Amino acid sequence: MEDENLIKLCHETFIKDTYSWVLFTNGTVVFLDSSAVNLENDATELLKRWGPVHGGGPGGDFSIINMENHLGWIVTCHHNDILTLVRPNELENKSPEHVEVGLFGRGKRDKDAKELSVLAIEDKRENMK
Repeated sequence: MEDENLIKLCHETFIKDTYSWVLFTNGTVVFLDSSAVNLENDATELLKRWGPVHGGGPGGDFSIINMENHLGWIVTCHHNDILTLVRPNELENKSPEHVEVGLFGRGKRDKDAKELSVLAIEDKRENMK
């Protein structure tokens, strides 16, 4: 059920987006344009290269975007096509500071970059032509 909720959140959040996306099991989303040949493989390679967190480098950087209707946060990273969703029920603190959300999301991205387990794929390549 939790996986279904995460997939639904992606569909609701990125409904207007014209890019294809691949959702990984911990909430990291990789966006791909129409040049992607194999969405799963291309997203996995991108996340494997750019997803791991390395202290003291750009891999540790993040920004936070609040989602509408208090659905959660989007945590960005040093690669424009990779972001991570954080839902309020994932955090113990019900009024977290942005740094807390960012660190949590960064940890989820790092975990996805190591596990590389795909949960869902949204192919919008036909819409991009």
